[in-house]
Amino acid sequence: MSDAATPPAGSPTVVVGRVGKSHGLDGSFVVEDASDEPARFEVGAQLLVEGEPAKVVAAKQARGRPVIRLNRRVPRGAALEVRRDALAPAGEGEYYVFQLVGLRVEEEGGRPLGTVTDVAPGVANDVLELDSGLALPMVEDCVREVDFERGRIVVATGFSGSPEST
Repeated sequence: MSDAATPPAGSPTVVVGRVGKSHGLDGSFVVEDASDEPARFEVGAQLLVEGEPAKVVAAKQARGRPVIRLNRRVPRGAALEVRRDALAPAGEGEYYVFQLVGLRVEEEGGRPLGTVTDVAPGVANDVLELDSGLALPMVEDCVREVDFERGRIVVATGFSGSPEST
C-alpha cells in the first residue's frame, strides 16, 4: 500500500507530506506525514506547494525523517503535493490510499459495512478504516475484491465482528 494521502475528489494532485518544523537556519524543514517513497524528497525532485512548483535543492535524514530545503520559501503546515499522473502505477494487488478512500465496503452477499475513510498502517498489514467504526485488515483472506468501476470493496464474511456475518 502506498501512502499517498487522500486528495479532494477530482484533484489532479496527491499530498505526499507537509511542511514541518524548521531544521537549521538555511530554510530546511522536516517533512511531516512523509510518503514512504524516498525519491519524492531527493535533490532535484519536483513538488507542488500551494499549487506552485517547488524544487528540492537539499535533502537529508534526521531521526529517520526526511529533511529538505526547497528553492523557495513555503509556509509551515503547507501540503507537499505531486501530480497524480506523475505517480508510478500501483502493482498488482496494490493500491494508493486515495484510490480506496470513498469506496463502499460490503461483505460477500452484499451486506453493507460502511465507506472507507482512511487506510492506516498496521504492524503486520494496512487496515481499512470505515465510517461505521470498523477496521478491516488489508489481507487476502479478508479483501476479496476491489472494484473501482462499481466503487466498492468486497470482503469475506466473518471480519466485521458482527453476529450477522457469521
